[in-house]
Amino acid sequence: MIQCKDCEFYHQHADGVPSLECDPFSTIKEPECLAKWQLLQLTTLAQSHEATQAMHHRFAPLQEKMFKHLEREIDEANNADQWKLVDDDEEEEEEEDQDPFRL
Repeated sequence: MIQCKDCEFYHQHADGVPSLECDPFSTIKEPECLAKWQLLQLTTLAQSHEATQAMHHRFAPLQEKMFKHLEREIDEANNADQWKLVDDDEEEEEEEDQDPFRL
């Protein structure tokens, strides 16, 4: 079995992180190469997921503040229009009381 360090598609970054530049559909030389390539892809995916979770944790308090602020704004808007609804209800009650055909 060929070792990755001996392969032409293997490169090591200055910080020591291995990089496989092989294409799993055309340049894989041995079956073990595919397994190693998949492992590196999963590692990259896991790191991306962890970074996304960290960002969500940072944004969570800000989102809570925004939701509370929006709820307050909606409540204030509903309360500001409350006088319109109260007058309409009173007018309907007065009309019902004045209806001459009502039994």
